[in-house]
Order: sequence, then structure tokens, then C-alpha cells
Amino acid sequence: MTASETSTIAQVHQLLAENGYEVSEIGNEVLRAKDVDTGVSFEIALRSVLYMSVTLTTVPSAAITADIMRTMLSAENGISTSAFQLYNTSDGRVAVTLNNFCTLQNMGPEDHDDILSLAGYLMADMVEARNLLEAPLTGSGSAAAKR
Repeated sequence: MTASETSTIAQVHQLLAENGYEVSEIGNEVLRAKDVDTGVSFEIALRSVLYMSVTLTTVPSAAITADIMRTMLSAENGISTSAFQLYNTSDGRVAVTLNNFCTLQNMGPEDHDDILSLAGYLMADMVEARNLLEAPLTGSGSAAAKR
């Protein structure tokens, strides 16, 4: 495959690897990237846009109270660019994730900036989310990504 024939997800893989992330393919058009400084991993999926997602914690479904949801949805919660999502797991628990996305054009310099910014925003929002939700969701345990 020539450079012009390289798939977009392969280009995303290469860009993140060249910028200090450990990157592996985990499925069709899906990658896992690990920030080597923090050890935090997040997933990247290419659909019509490029999605990035980090699992903050997995808790019993009863832990997701109306107050916790209000905190996650508040415009004043300190999460500037990402959005929370809740996913039911097969064991009856709930995975709390932060998600963000960007559109890609032609994998030129603007797209490179967007991808690297997206990863940085997700990491910054993860720190805010940990501070916001750590005590309410896990008592005093860590809400940092557990992948």
C-alpha cells in the first residue's frame, strides 16, 4: 500500500504513535491508544467521524443516582469539550465513559492537529471528571481509566 492508499485509521495510528502514544488495533477501524506518561488508555473508532472514548470507572447501576447524573450534565461541571456516556455491562454494572469526536477531511495538517488536540482534550477532561466523580461514585477509589 502506498502512502496515498493507506487507510485513514492507519494514518491515525501512525500519527498517534509518532506523538508518544502506544497504539494497537483492537478491531475493524478501532484502535486503543495508551498515553505512556500517565498509563491511561482510550479507544478510537473511525465511523463517519473519529471518536475517542475513555472508560472512567465501572460501578453498580445503583451508584448512578439523579444527583450524579445532574453533576455529569451540568454546564458548570468543568468538562469543557467531552461528554459523558453510560453503558450497561453484561454483569449488570454501568461503565461511565467520556467521549469526544472530530471530523476528518484528507488527513492533512489540520486533521493531524484536530486528532492530537482531541486526544489532549480527552485527557484533560478525564482529570476533571476524576476530580468531579471520584468521591461520589467510588467512595475514595480511583475513577481514572481502568484499561
